[in-house]
Amino acid sequence: MKLTKEQIKKAMLMYAVTDRAWVGRQTLLEQIEDALKGGATCIQLREKELSDEDFLAEAIEVRKLCTKYNVPFVVNDNVEVAVKSKADGIHVGQSDMEAGLVRQKVGPDVFIGVSAATVEQAVQAQKAGADCIGVGAVFPTATKADAADVPFDELKSICAAVDIPVVAIGGINKKNISDLKGSGIDGVALVSAVFAAENIESEVRALVTLSKDMVNG
Repeated sequence: MKLTKEQIKKAMLMYAVTDRAWVGRQTLLEQIEDALKGGATCIQLREKELSDEDFLAEAIEVRKLCTKYNVPFVVNDNVEVAVKSKADGIHVGQSDMEAGLVRQKVGPDVFIGVSAATVEQAVQAQKAGADCIGVGAVFPTATKADAADVPFDELKSICAAVDIPVVAIGGINKKNISDLKGSGIDGVALVSAVFAAENIESEVRALVTLSKDMVNG
């Protein structure tokens, strides 16, 4: 069953996006479980290099983990993997499939997140059926070298222009998360701030607290 708007909004608070660049001391599954133990409110599995077969096998394992912790599981970009792994959501970028086409493929029960960097892109995504918007990069980031920075005023304008949940992404960490206070976002999506951490569980716990303060501030 598809998550309600309120459930999606709650999931945006501390949204962890995987990156296997920091796999080594722990497996990706161990890292994800530590993030879940720390209170991550959503997990997005992002794999750019794996074959569809390996991506699906991994997605099934990650979904089981997320189900155990009662946290929504999202697949990045790959519609087939999202459907076959029974993901709760799928996230697509501007250069990927349009939200209306994604809906035709995933059916009514999967929520759709779309990346946006401008008010126009966000409004268009909502009209096409997106359930939430990922806005970024809000700060410079090494994770996605081609991501353009979204100024604070634009982020604020995007939040005001749509009535679906908005999550900010890109270069966010413990030091700058409070700079997003007053923007109207529902939470933050984090990559290196979570998965490059020495102790993922305690780092996520601290980030959840900071995100709550930022959202409620």
